[in-house]
Amino acid sequence: MKQLIIAIDGPAASGKSTTAKLVASQLGYLHVDTGAMYRAMTLKVIENGVDVRNEKAIADLARSTRIRLVAQENGYTIELDGVDVTERIRRPNVTSAVSAVSMVPEVRQLMVKEQREMGKHGAIVLEGRDIGTVVFPHADLKIFMVAQPRERAVRRGKELAARGITTEIEELQREIVERDKKDATRTISPLLKADDAIELDTTNLTIEEQVEFIVAKAKEKLR
Repeated sequence: MKQLIIAIDGPAASGKSTTAKLVASQLGYLHVDTGAMYRAMTLKVIENGVDVRNEKAIADLARSTRIRLVAQENGYTIELDGVDVTERIRRPNVTSAVSAVSMVPEVRQLMVKEQREMGKHGAIVLEGRDIGTVVFPHADLKIFMVAQPRERAVRRGKELAARGITTEIEELQREIVERDKKDATRTISPLLKADDAIELDTTNLTIEEQVEFIVAKAKEKLR
């Protein structure tokens, strides 16, 4: 049976991570959260005291960085130079800096190379910002997930609360709108919907409905 490459793109907190993970689980595919990889690089930049505006220093740091997704029974962990950073990459200071770090050409080259290697045999669900446009422009199925900024802020607030971090929804909404603008206007791999991507507005959909929609589209491709 054909092994699909499924690309799920969209802005922050549009529902990609949970949905992609469940879609991969139902299909028996590998799930790759490419955003987590950029977050890991951003964490290294911050912890090394490198200014996020210093592209040369970030590029130099990227060349000596090893980021791995390690499969676990209930998902995977993110390793940065051999250290598990799965929880640390979700901190607010990483969130606020990840767009700047991910714009550095050398960082994107490193990540795209790793992502293509993971997906070269198919049977994979990758989620991020540029999977369907840059990483795998010929992916078998492309989904572009969107949601209203307020709903996305509420979702992000719940994620942070689960980690013991309290943040005002209005502040989160402002951050999301600002990040959308940065992601959409950056020179390197901007956030764009691929011409052949299917748009999925998740504002009023449950996780189960999102997963059902994508799995049905995947099964159509398999048939």
